[in-house]
Amino acid sequence: MSMLDKLKHMLKGHEDQAEKGVDKAGDTFDERTEGTYSSQVDTAQDKLKEQFRDQPPQ
Repeated sequence: MSMLDKLKHMLKGHEDQAEKGVDKAGDTFDERTEGTYSSQVDTAQDKLKEQFRDQPPQ
């Protein structure tokens, strides 16, 4: 089982909270880097949120 699969299993039912955490982490990173990597951070946030939403039924 991959690390992403383990995370998905742990977060099952808590997708909204996970998305808020991803947003907060990305925003904090943006602040610390003064927006240098903002487009890359936004892309990473979107990809992570997509991964959490696309959970196969278990």
